[in-house]
Amino acid sequence: MDLSYFTMPLHPKNRNYMETLNEDRDAFILADRLGFKEGFVGEHVTDEAETITSSLIFLASLAYQTDNIILGSGTVNLPNSHPAAVAAQVSMLDHMLRGRFIFGISPGGLLSDAEVFGTLKKDRKAMFAEAIEQILTIWGNDGPFNIEGDYWNISTIETADIGIGQGLIIKPYQKPNPPIMVACMSPFSESVATAAQNQWSIISANFLQPVWVASHWEKLCEGWNAKGIPHTPSDWRVAKSIFVADDEKTAYEYAMDPTGPYGNYYSSLMKKLIGNGRPDLFKTSAEMPDSDVTLEFVMNSLIICGTPEQVASKLFDFRNTVGSFGTLVYAGHDWSNPELAKRSMELMANQVMPKVNGNL
Repeated sequence: MDLSYFTMPLHPKNRNYMETLNEDRDAFILADRLGFKEGFVGEHVTDEAETITSSLIFLASLAYQTDNIILGSGTVNLPNSHPAAVAAQVSMLDHMLRGRFIFGISPGGLLSDAEVFGTLKKDRKAMFAEAIEQILTIWGNDGPFNIEGDYWNISTIETADIGIGQGLIIKPYQKPNPPIMVACMSPFSESVATAAQNQWSIISANFLQPVWVASHWEKLCEGWNAKGIPHTPSDWRVAKSIFVADDEKTAYEYAMDPTGPYGNYYSSLMKKLIGNGRPDLFKTSAEMPDSDVTLEFVMNSLIICGTPEQVASKLFDFRNTVGSFGTLVYAGHDWSNPELAKRSMELMANQVMPKVNGNL
């Protein structure tokens, strides 16, 4: 099993913005040094806690400070931008990284982002589908372009001068395009099946209960089988909130403190998702009352913490519950204690994963 990294990120509102930007960059540089296979970062525009406003800009800042880690947008929220702009920016970043890039995409889930971009009352899933189709069309054709859609029309017909390159859009470094990934958080999500049919990969969210994570494998197989696409569990990424320490007491005090970085993360996320009508994501069964979805319950059921031996054992049990998957995605959280946060990543890479893979 491979080890990757993902962060939204989410920080307490009172933290200095420059400090958290540097901290988030340091986490990716550390992941690269420790041998994490991939690193993904999310984006939101209208949230003072989720402070990366452009995953592409953030990853560009890491292009020449990382060597081996494959970097990914996690995700570009396609309804929020013009498809031609996304196509051009992704192409440039793919060249900067010399192909160390995965293009993560989604319709976007933050309602205040939808409001600020004027899409709150629009069909964002339809916008998402049109945007990625237009982006792939741009990458698959030389131009000039004349692409008509319900939400965007893309044309350079009137002003193109092919001889000097005007009216054309740069193509990605990877041919015909970078690998595409979708972050998935809904039980039995049809987005998972659609991604599989398109031969896109997925990441199952770290805030989804294991019983619902398992449903993603079912939907992946459904999509692959519909198109006759060969597949193995190695094609599936699963994210998890994990904290590892040298001793059990430190691990539990840091990870399970409701006012700590993990508690703050889940408290904020619960307010947003439950407020958006999605308490089901945190439930272990459809019959579970909403009143039982407390912060304590969510943290106890979704966070894995302990010593390297304990975490390895819990991860093995988790994998037995959800099924075989190819990549474990370590969810990054705020570094309220930088030394402990860095130590957790070190222990994860150097001690936990060898134990997990030894058991497998």
